[in-house]
Amino acid sequence: MRILVIEDDVDTAAYMVKGLKESGYIVDHAADGKDGLFHSMSGSYDVLIVDRMLPGLDGLSIIQALRAAGNKTPVLILSALSAVDDRVRGLRAGGDDYLTKPYAFSELVARIEVLLRRGAGEAVTTKLRVADLEMDLLSRLVTRGGQEIDLQPREFMLLEYLMRNAGHVVTRTMLLEHVWDYHFDPQTNVIDVHISRLRQKIDKNFPKSLLQTIRGAGYCLRAPE
Repeated sequence: MRILVIEDDVDTAAYMVKGLKESGYIVDHAADGKDGLFHSMSGSYDVLIVDRMLPGLDGLSIIQALRAAGNKTPVLILSALSAVDDRVRGLRAGGDDYLTKPYAFSELVARIEVLLRRGAGEAVTTKLRVADLEMDLLSRLVTRGGQEIDLQPREFMLLEYLMRNAGHVVTRTMLLEHVWDYHFDPQTNVIDVHISRLRQKIDKNFPKSLLQTIRGAGYCLRAPE
């Protein structure tokens, strides 16, 4: 699951991004309203977390622009403005939920889960499948042939990205940017190590391999022919 956090307060954003990544989400961050609108218009996010008071463009204006463009991505508004009128204004602008600051992180995660479930019948994918390999993004359960596979958080994120791009070659750069948030190759073997561990878990005890190494290109998860 991919989340965009639009928050200008550096400490608040860092805390939120760190916690969400530890919860298994892929998280991007925009520090002002204009940058947030630009990224959110891509339609590549499952949930947007939008602070109401932002430099450049306020949170409600972002939401209104998204809805006017037909973007239906679920939006959770964060704000220190807690009056009933403020909450109503946020929801009427197109927000799906409204959480006032300060908040408990556990409640933030719970509200995200609700938005994901609510949007499951529309554009949000909650289950992925490649051959007999299945991933439930809400329960975080991974099985192959009905056998449960225990994955560490980073392995889960890596497999999710591969499954979302099943049948296509993903490069090391793509994995670094989308799973590790590196925007350059730091000459590390972190990808090789995690791919090896993931292959041991999803392929070793099964008759046909799903995770392929494409020499000189990257990796591909695909159903056997």
